[in-house]
Amino acid sequence: MAANNRRMSGKKGAQVGSGGQRRRGLEGKGPTPPAEMRKGHAKQRAAQAKVKRATVRKAPRGRGGKSASEFVVGRNPVVEALREGVPASTLYVQQFIDNDERVREALQLAADRGGINLMEAPRPELDRMTNGLNHQGLVLQVPPYEYAHPEDLADAAADEGEDPLIVALDGVTDPRNLGAIVRSVSAFGGHGVVVPERRAAGMTAGAWKTSAGTAARTPVARATNLTRTLESYKKAGIVVVGLAADGEAELGELQALQGPVVIVIGSEGKGLSRLVGETCDFRVRIPMPGGAESLNAGVAAGIVLYEAARRRA
Repeated sequence: MAANNRRMSGKKGAQVGSGGQRRRGLEGKGPTPPAEMRKGHAKQRAAQAKVKRATVRKAPRGRGGKSASEFVVGRNPVVEALREGVPASTLYVQQFIDNDERVREALQLAADRGGINLMEAPRPELDRMTNGLNHQGLVLQVPPYEYAHPEDLADAAADEGEDPLIVALDGVTDPRNLGAIVRSVSAFGGHGVVVPERRAAGMTAGAWKTSAGTAARTPVARATNLTRTLESYKKAGIVVVGLAADGEAELGELQALQGPVVIVIGSEGKGLSRLVGETCDFRVRIPMPGGAESLNAGVAAGIVLYEAARRRA
């Protein structure tokens, strides 16, 4: 009877080999993870519910309009975007992810920046959010970019008591070129960049990264119709100058750079479109004694903006 009582008590004596398990249990497990990533925590449940509701959708348009939210996916791209200060609203981290060096750096950068939500999500949810891209367990959500209105750029110059110096892009589709041009506009005292609403590069994470942070202080405006926008600038007394390989004059001969001016840059392959070219007051070329047929849009913009800044000084 006594033996039966021992079996029913549920108590066990010491077992061989349990000492090592207890020692491991006493070892430190590193810093406490954020509440959003602790299993069973109320904040984690709220974060997971928010993930399920998350969708990439078009944001409501303001005066200049907004772009759609964008996702940066993959461990290296996410870390690089955070390093470069690309605006971000949420960092999604896959549940049970292999915690390598890049994951740790992404979490640390997001925590240091502040204002970035950390959310843990199951892999199927991240697959859905990114349309099956190879996200490697890290997804960074970039909020919609708030575009200015083309009139805002000229108004900002007037508020500063300066002649407008604006760059308009015609058919430039590479976000890296847009980012480089934004950086040059900022460096040489320009008042902003105008891009068409369709068939043109927008302020994506790639453009933000190439701008090296200058996009935070240099406005980008979006034009529904670039030709009409240029005509509106002309009516306001701003000279419109187009860059073209077959321009009638060389850049050094152009006096208009000293006053209110919009510099229009076309794509590297096709140049200015016909309607935009006909709208320009002047079409000028950059002399290239080395014999190159054309320049990258970002490089061409930098040359013209330097020349404009030199003359205005």
